[in-house]
Order: sequence, then structure tokens, then C-alpha cells
Amino acid sequence: MPKMPQSKAKPDPAATPLRTEGKPTLKTIARLSGLAVPTVSRALNDAPDIGNETKKLIRKIANEIGYVPNRAGVRLRTGRTNVISLVMSTEHDLMSHTARLIASVASGLRDTPFHLVVTPFFPDQDPMEPVRYIVETGSADAVIMNQIQPNDPRVAYLMERKFPFATHGRTNWSDQHAYYDFDNNAFGSIAVKQLAARGRKNIYVVAPPTGHSYAQHMIAGVLDTGAAEGVAVTIADGVTSDTASAEVVAALRKTLQDHPEIDAVITASTSSAMAAVAAVEHHGAQVGKQIDVFSKEAMPFLKLFRADILTISEQVNAAGDFLAKAAIQAIRKPDETPMQALEVPSDDNP
Repeated sequence: MPKMPQSKAKPDPAATPLRTEGKPTLKTIARLSGLAVPTVSRALNDAPDIGNETKKLIRKIANEIGYVPNRAGVRLRTGRTNVISLVMSTEHDLMSHTARLIASVASGLRDTPFHLVVTPFFPDQDPMEPVRYIVETGSADAVIMNQIQPNDPRVAYLMERKFPFATHGRTNWSDQHAYYDFDNNAFGSIAVKQLAARGRKNIYVVAPPTGHSYAQHMIAGVLDTGAAEGVAVTIADGVTSDTASAEVVAALRKTLQDHPEIDAVITASTSSAMAAVAAVEHHGAQVGKQIDVFSKEAMPFLKLFRADILTISEQVNAAGDFLAKAAIQAIRKPDETPMQALEVPSDDNP
């Protein structure tokens, strides 16, 4: 009996490695997926009317064949760059809150058509310059910023221009724009309450730079709770949690020498907490015994450094992911209520 011809099964593009000749285009993806070019284009642009499974298939094919959208073409068709710019200072950030924020924003943009560009500015530079450049050149579709001030001129400018943005921190107009913030008032209050419960009576605070909103929130929290708990609270003058570690160590060593009654230090960063520990130990005291050190941190490090440091975690990964989504909503749905979140720290210390 003659053999019947074997029918070849149609390859599954979701499971089969794909190869193409020449530069891949939308038509290439359409041919390999069996979908129409407009459907492919909308899937790659994360259109809400395209199903998630279809989007995953299209992105998988695009990744495998090395498809890169023509940005000039995208801009001509949509008026968008598909870029979101994270505007950040170049100031050194030990145990890197900054690096974690960049990584988490990038993760939040994954599997979307948007790409992250970090736009730096220098400490001696006007922070308005990079923001104006982005808006005036149209080099991004939205901006994400941190180190927010209560009456931040960058926020006022972006609101006036109706340019999409989201902030890591709150302004005095935060009801009108997208933001994610850590409740630093609650952090300050929790720190003082826990230290008071441990019998501490004289607390020294190395706060963030007072021009930033989160510094003012934290200082209000420690002062209000200090008054309520009947403990003395002193805010450091001349150094902040952003000051170089060597300077913080030197300032704290002198302060502890001049004020031996200090029995606790609250800081707002990992680097300043480590500096506080160094100053305490140089003073001949032991952390957790004669003097407590209480800090917030973006990654679980401080207790590995000294087990008796008291800490509260700030979820920077959640912040970056939220800000990415908030920026996208500000681009696509400018008339909707902006996305806003306030992370309230837990007072359960491990």
C-alpha cells in the first residue's frame, strides 16, 4: 500500500524559536503570528482592547527576532517617544536607595512599550534645567522625580504645562498630581515611641535636608511625639542624613562628647546610621546598650552590620513599580484622577 503523505503541523510561534532574514518589521511579526499588522502594532503599544495572551505572544516573537521599533516612525504616528525620564541628582547615595528606585521603575515599565531614561543633574545645577529640557524638546512622554520640595518649582512648571509626571514624595499640591510617598511623619513618630518605651530620654535626630518635603514630615513626627512622650528631641544642625559619612561621624563624635546625656540617635538613611554607629563606638558606648540607633533603610542591611540597630523598612521596589504605572496613566489618561499612594510603615520591629 502506498504511503500517504505526512501532513506537517503548523509551528506554534509561542513555543518555536523564530528566525528571520533582514531587519524584522511589524509585517514580520504579523506573518509569524498569523495576526494583522494593526493588531500587532496595538499589542506592542499595550492597547487595552488586546488580550494579555496575545500581547505576550507578540512580545515573545518580537524579542526572539530582535524587533526594535523605529522611534522616528512611532513619534510620527503617535506623537509619543515611548520614553519616560527619571530625573535624579548625581549626589552619592550609599547602600543605594537611588539604584533600587531606578531598578524598580525599570521593572514597572517592563512588558510595556515605554523605556526608561535616567536624566541626571549635578548638585551645583538648577534642578529645573533637565525638566525644562525634556518638556521643551519633547524628549520624553513623562517625568518621574524625587527629592521633592513642598512648593517644588519643577512640579509647578509641569502642572502649568500639563506635562505628564509622577513624584516620589508629596508637594503642597499633591492632591492634584500622581505620587508615591513613604509616611515619614509616621516613621519619626514610631521611632520616638519605641525609643521612649526603651527608656530613652534624650534623642538626637540626623534628619534629611530640611528643604525636602519628607524631611519636614519626619521632623514634625519626631518633635510632636517627643513632646507627647516627654522626651527631649534635638535636630542636628550642620549635618543631614545626606551628608558625607565622614562628616556625620565627626559631627556626632563632638555632639556625644559635649552632650553625654544623649541616649538615642534617629537617622533617615543607611549611610548616616552607619556613621552614627561609628561615632557611638568611638565614644566608648555600645549600640543597643548605652545608646540606641534607629533608622529606616531601603534594603535589609543594617542588622547585618550591627544586630542591635533598630530599623524600619521603606519599600522602594513598590515605589518604583507604582510610579512607573502612575506615569503611564498620566500619559494615557490625563483626565483621570492621578494615581497616589502613601506607604505607612509598620511599628513591628523585628
